[in-house]
Amino acid sequence: MLDGNLDDRSARLNDRYRHHAAIEVLRRALNDPDLGQVSLVSSFGAESVVLLHMVSVVAPGTPVLFIDTQMLFAETMDYQLEVTQKLGLTDVRVIRATEREVALNDPDGTLHQFNTDACCNFRKTVPLERALSGFDAWITGRKRFQGGERKQLEFFEPEPPHRLRVNPLAHWRPEDVQEYMAENKLPRHPLVANGYASIGCAPCTSPIKPGEDPRAGRWRGSNKTECGIHFIGGRAVRAGATA
Repeated sequence: MLDGNLDDRSARLNDRYRHHAAIEVLRRALNDPDLGQVSLVSSFGAESVVLLHMVSVVAPGTPVLFIDTQMLFAETMDYQLEVTQKLGLTDVRVIRATEREVALNDPDGTLHQFNTDACCNFRKTVPLERALSGFDAWITGRKRFQGGERKQLEFFEPEPPHRLRVNPLAHWRPEDVQEYMAENKLPRHPLVANGYASIGCAPCTSPIKPGEDPRAGRWRGSNKTECGIHFIGGRAVRAGATA
């Protein structure tokens, strides 16, 4: 892991790349010594193909971490294989909870019905933390327009105690995402056509109605808005929580 204060490093990087376009942030940052070893974490969801395509253009050998919660839509699993092959990504790593973790935490597959945070933690947060342990930074697809704590998002942000997060699409608008997909003729997640704007695990994801927030279909009926894979102070938190 790199030495040095995370806040100082993220501030330097944000100043260095403040006026760069998303793909140039990726292209240059992947070789910047202030960033170190980097991976892309991708859900292969509704908008994931944008960053996956950018990475395929600038560095197709970048490690891509795909969290298989073992509760994803069959369409997501098929889409992951399709996009990986079409874009020529050469280091996609499927990560998941171990059989022992599943047996201990959710042997009958019903944990999501009464404790979504615990389900997300052992199926997503713990396996991702394990997979990220060898990296100094990870690339996310988060954007300011997604709201909540993302409204003030910068290209680079600290993730204590040791890592940085890279958000190349932080300043993009919804129309930028759609235009990029259309211009590059990128394959769409098949569930988007059925009204799914943000796609996670099958039991906790539903289509949205016209005019609803894109993430309204995630954990509908609860105050949960994040799965917890974005850490504060080295631990998983929900949106709106304080460290």
